[in-house]
Amino acid sequence: MNVSNLKRCLFIGVYTVLTALPLDVCAQKQYHVAACDWMMLKRQKLGEFQLAKDIQADGVEMDMGPLGKREMFDNKLRDPHFQELFRRTADSLGIEVPSMAMSGFFAQSFLKRENYKELVQDCLNSMEVMGAHVAFLPLGGSGQEWQQSGPVHDEMVRRLHEVGEMALAAGKVIGIRAQMNACANLQLLKEVNSEGIKIYYNLQDAVDQGRNPYKELKQLGAENIAQIHASLTDSVTLDKDPRIDLRKVKKVLDKMKWRGWLVVERSRNAQDVRNVRGNFGTNVAYLKEIFQKER
Repeated sequence: MNVSNLKRCLFIGVYTVLTALPLDVCAQKQYHVAACDWMMLKRQKLGEFQLAKDIQADGVEMDMGPLGKREMFDNKLRDPHFQELFRRTADSLGIEVPSMAMSGFFAQSFLKRENYKELVQDCLNSMEVMGAHVAFLPLGGSGQEWQQSGPVHDEMVRRLHEVGEMALAAGKVIGIRAQMNACANLQLLKEVNSEGIKIYYNLQDAVDQGRNPYKELKQLGAENIAQIHASLTDSVTLDKDPRIDLRKVKKVLDKMKWRGWLVVERSRNAQDVRNVRGNFGTNVAYLKEIFQKER
């Protein structure tokens, strides 16, 4: 075969592969919008996928279930029946699960759980079932002592390195929420020294603590941000909240060339916090208007 014929065959082959791909693979959105199932009162309930569809979210962040005094999360996704049921339902509605949350660690210390690796492995297994890539690990239940130099800090670093390597081996990422500023988060990532650990950035933390979220995002860098909780402390819905300029957030993320999921956690109308469809529907619509429609 001469060179010109070879080039022609290669072109035809590449063209055939590209045209065989679904349209959404060829034109991936830079930003996707999801909502937390536990905040929508649908923690590991089958109805969360229909609710996500109804509020026009692209996906849901599923929780691993409560922890309390249990040894393990109250997690339905260890059961093959629920694995198949949840996966089939999500797929049938076109709802993705970008992340799984270990919200039990909002109240419990990651440092005091001897079976922390077993708990993280349970999350990684569930992520595999649902096709999720990011695990959300809040460290709020661990207090603040570990944030200072000393043996408690060293133990946190050691544990995060261990679970980060577990995530990396599974092709996943653990996004931690430490409620620290960008410089402290970057220092922590340096000490942990695992590509499996990144920052799950929370706009609420920055705004509540009087920090500059636009500056912090740039400081952290796209490569260190696993995912973003794009909501604030409950007061009003995002479209009415003067505390954050989401168009400015988008400009910063665009310039950073960051792409990923924006997940609604809070930003509920404080006068109507139980109105799930109203609050989350409004927030999802506003995020989509800014991050998916504007040019």
